Amino acid sequence: MPAGTSFILRRLLRGLLTMWFAVTVTFFLLRLLPGDPALAIADPGMTEELRAKLLNDYGLDKPLGVQYWEFLTQLAQGNLGMSFRQNQPVLDILLERLPWTLLLAGSALAVTVALGIPLGVLAATRAKGPVDRLIQVGGITGQSLFVPSIGVFLLYLFGVQFGLLPIGGAIDDDVTGSAAYLSIARHLILPCLSLVLVQLGSYVLTLRSTLIDALGEDYCALARAKGLPNRTVVWRHALRNALLPTTTLIGLQLGFLVGGAVLTESIYAYPGVGRSIFEAVGQLDFPVLQGAFLMLAFAVIVANLLTDIAYGLLDPRVRTT
Repeated sequence: MPAGTSFILRRLLRGLLTMWFAVTVTFFLLRLLPGDPALAIADPGMTEELRAKLLNDYGLDKPLGVQYWEFLTQLAQGNLGMSFRQNQPVLDILLERLPWTLLLAGSALAVTVALGIPLGVLAATRAKGPVDRLIQVGGITGQSLFVPSIGVFLLYLFGVQFGLLPIGGAIDDDVTGSAAYLSIARHLILPCLSLVLVQLGSYVLTLRSTLIDALGEDYCALARAKGLPNRTVVWRHALRNALLPTTTLIGLQLGFLVGGAVLTESIYAYPGVGRSIFEAVGQLDFPVLQGAFLMLAFAVIVANLLTDIAYGLLDPRVRTT
């Protein structure tokens, strides 16, 4: 079997095992949380017969092992169960909200990369200078920020104090056509900016460090000896190799974006999957919690899997590990 195919198969198997582990942990962890899930579907004033029927309908009266097996069976069929509160299929609820989370996470990641590459190059090409020190201070400061803190600050400053941007939601009511796209963009600015400010620093500092190392390699010295302009050496030679470690970082940052989406969407009342988690916790809606956690875990695992495969394709040395 070719090394490349074997490498991809190993990574796929690892991804499947990770997903199974996430499914198992999510199932049992939610059932160890305080609070009786029966309270979410059965009124305390109900008769014992009606209460027993409801518990039977949702399978909550069965042993935990039986519930786990039935959950895996239903999951394999694409069934995430029924919401206790909304009495709708969990998959339908989450698929309705998933596009908003993908829009937020994707926009934040795109902006981070678009800003991080030039800032990292700027810092590396002016290493130990005032510009480099300023970028480093900004990067370290960004890494120390907490999503709720920066989110509340931006919300108060631009939404409440100056009234420049919406303070909640994802789109204004009764808007169509180009006005709808403009409304979506305006509602996206603050939550996207919150995530970018928190994660941009780590991307810039990592790229700066790897690019400085790449610029000191022999192939860059040879390129300069051939008379190539410094701009060409940086952008066409050194940067291509310096981007390899940051490719892995992008996959890791996507996991951070997924986790940060829960806090960000809650602060800005953004109707994504993270907001669903916040609402489901207060309602003890375990099926929605399970489905949301699994959907976010699946997104992170797939992103890291693709990043791992891409890294292996870019650097053949990784395929042997």
